[in-house]
Amino acid sequence: MHAVDALLARGERPREVWYQDGEARARLGELLERAGAAGARLVAQPRETLDALSQGASHQGVVAFCPPLTPHSEEELWHRLGGWPHAAPPLLLVLDGVTDVHNFGACLRSADAAGAHGVVVPKDKAAPLNATVRKVACGAAESVPVYRVTNLARAIGRLKEGGVWVIGTAGEADIELFEADFAGPSALVMGAEGKGLRRLTREACDVLARLPMAGSVSSLNVSVATGIGLFEAVRQRRGAPAR
Repeated sequence: MHAVDALLARGERPREVWYQDGEARARLGELLERAGAAGARLVAQPRETLDALSQGASHQGVVAFCPPLTPHSEEELWHRLGGWPHAAPPLLLVLDGVTDVHNFGACLRSADAAGAHGVVVPKDKAAPLNATVRKVACGAAESVPVYRVTNLARAIGRLKEGGVWVIGTAGEADIELFEADFAGPSALVMGAEGKGLRRLTREACDVLARLPMAGSVSSLNVSVATGIGLFEAVRQRRGAPAR
């Protein structure tokens, strides 16, 4: 429901919206009215049909059919940075080899919540912007620009040349993430699930930082760690003291 709601709120026009017949119709009434007003064809379907379509994922009684999302090009990234349109300094999230669609969607959701200005991913070893990502992201896949670059290490080098401070994450880093400087133009670089940053990506970063792990686990899920890192950037940019 949240993903379809966010889609409509952004002015997107799905060509069809399938909804679960029966009691769900009343619960979805306002959402379906908006979808119909946007020009979508409304089709009642049995729950089994929606279950099969969503391949076991929770659909909450509604599925929208809409054009696929296309990542922005590398050229668009450099053009945007060259004529920066925001008052706040750029805050970017760079994902190195995050291939799990659920983690990718959750990272986009955190990026949107923290006000990040874009997410940079490589052309290879990256999750696609598919329906599962859009559902997990709850609208963030439509609101946060995703830039696909040919060579991630080279792209990081160009970010640095443009004055962006690049902070990579690694468990063996000498400093904690909360000691890294996110106050100015900055990019947070997160590695793949279980593998971390690739060697060339690590070497391209200005600094490596780690999360302090006080328990028995050695690392966090990449989407959880991403949320912590991005909101540390938010805290620093607001000038709030650490607790």
